[in-house]
Amino acid sequence: MPAYPAPWPNHEFGLTPFWFWNDHLDHAEIRRRIADFEDHGVGGFILHPRVGLPKDCGWMSPKLLDFMETALIEARRRGLVVYLYDEGMYPSGSASGRVVARDPALANRGLQRVVVAAGEAQQPWQAFFRPGDDARLVLDFTDAGGRRTLIVDRKTHATIRGLHYREEPPPGTPHDDRLEEAPLAGDILNPEAVRVFIEESYDAYALRFGDYFGQPVAGVFTDEPSLLGRLGDKSFRPGNLNFVKTLSDWLGGDFTPSLPALWDDTFPDAAQLRRAYHRGLQRCLEESYYRPLARWCADHGINLIGHPDEPDNLAHLRCFQIPGQDLVWRWVEPGQPSGLEGPQSTQAKAAASAMVLTGARRNANEYCGAYGPDFTFEEMQRLTWWLAVRGCNLLIPHAFYWSTRGPRLTERPPDVGPNQPWWPRFRPFADCARYLCWLNTDSETVCDVALLASGEGLPWQPAKDLFEHQVDFLYLEESDLLGAAEVNADSVRIGPLTFRAVVCAAPPGPAVAERLAVFGGLAPAGPEGAAPLDHIGGLTRCRPVLDGSHPTLRQRRVRKDGRDHLIFFNESDRPVEAGFVSKYLRLVLEWDSARPPQQFDLQDRPAERFRFPPFGLAVLATSA
Repeated sequence: MPAYPAPWPNHEFGLTPFWFWNDHLDHAEIRRRIADFEDHGVGGFILHPRVGLPKDCGWMSPKLLDFMETALIEARRRGLVVYLYDEGMYPSGSASGRVVARDPALANRGLQRVVVAAGEAQQPWQAFFRPGDDARLVLDFTDAGGRRTLIVDRKTHATIRGLHYREEPPPGTPHDDRLEEAPLAGDILNPEAVRVFIEESYDAYALRFGDYFGQPVAGVFTDEPSLLGRLGDKSFRPGNLNFVKTLSDWLGGDFTPSLPALWDDTFPDAAQLRRAYHRGLQRCLEESYYRPLARWCADHGINLIGHPDEPDNLAHLRCFQIPGQDLVWRWVEPGQPSGLEGPQSTQAKAAASAMVLTGARRNANEYCGAYGPDFTFEEMQRLTWWLAVRGCNLLIPHAFYWSTRGPRLTERPPDVGPNQPWWPRFRPFADCARYLCWLNTDSETVCDVALLASGEGLPWQPAKDLFEHQVDFLYLEESDLLGAAEVNADSVRIGPLTFRAVVCAAPPGPAVAERLAVFGGLAPAGPEGAAPLDHIGGLTRCRPVLDGSHPTLRQRRVRKDGRDHLIFFNESDRPVEAGFVSKYLRLVLEWDSARPPQQFDLQDRPAERFRFPPFGLAVLATSA
């Protein structure tokens, strides 16, 4: 029995790039390009209206929707998968300014601190704001320096990125966001604003494309909703008067006197108060934004896909039918410290954990965006393997550009699709990525180690140690252990998952500590967050498969079709030679980016010792 599928996995598992529609469109050319995508192993696309569209092809205009329908018809004919994008550019939540155009009271709001000049201290607070600010006083106080200080809830006049250049720039002009139109941002903490956003985007899609929901439209993508839109004024903090009242109710006491802590580091207990405020904001955003969108998608038989604004927010990821993250701006570079260190290094495992914990089938990552014009095909492969070995199974390259004319070429480069010289070599890579996504879907994650999230996000220090010792894990939140978890002396069971070790980077809260009192697998992290590897080794039942120490090798183990499959990625620019403890493993897939032409080998042969080339990928499976 082969360890690889026959026939090859279908389009569902293929690369699904952002397709930037950023210039004059053409129906015949849309069909031609979709055929070219399929010929190169691409499984679908996300229709992403982007800056550079002509002004007669605006957000939700009949002309733009006509072009979208052409793409949907062609995708359906070919069996490709399509996701719709819920915004005219980003961040999501404003319907390209339509929310505010319908009701100016729904414009983005925030809390602003204003320190009053000494000579104006006797002025009424209203004197410091314009009528269009719609300011509402929250707190009028004297700060530690004796200065009169105001905190107000007011319109921020924040914007989002727009679909059109104000004027088409001359040839050779580099991209600059200031060349774009900038629609006003909505207030996504306001349920009424989100309701209007849903009407202007989601309901509009359903009205025009409802017959395509399910096939080829698998879902709608929401993109990093931001509480303050795109706002350069650093005197603002997210929130409004209604939120402060809600937070006070949640905390059981008036938070208003503590608001200065959001700006003043010297305020008593400032760090603790900021954490409480941030947690409240995230809870409110979940209720006002993510859950209504997810309910809408579920009611319409499709998936909410996309990613939150933060890389390590597991709670928001749980709201998605397809949780996702984004790997952009060179935040992560395999082989560099960023591949294992810092909050961004947690994002792929966070999305994969959310998928497993919620019973979702897929998790996604939008990657390669803004890695720069010098980004190489080899780097794209490394990022792909970095994601796959952490459990990602829906890969969204950022992006395939419709046009690279003028400033479009340098708008969040690179283009990673047909405009690249590597496009003729793309098919083998796309097929390999499709296989990995297939392998990571509808399979059982074989691991029994959990890493407990703290109130500060997802800990990366112990995760680094686990990765470097080929110990796979899932992130958990404290709420997972306080819910339906079954806690015994030797295990914690959460649904179908069984954990033998729970690593804590920080002491758990009192309720969790009490719940885990009978559990013998609690493994506190050591100094500087180091994972207690010896302790974990005595608890886990997932035995090592490699001999020796191999800190640059990453390992993932899944069970599919009755066989265990191990995905290995050498996250280094140096080769690694390793032996396998088990003699019952067989090599089924190998990728070496240094071997021309770009290709991968599918085999089914015994594996005893194996040489992992620099940034090489291999998949091994237990013998039938």
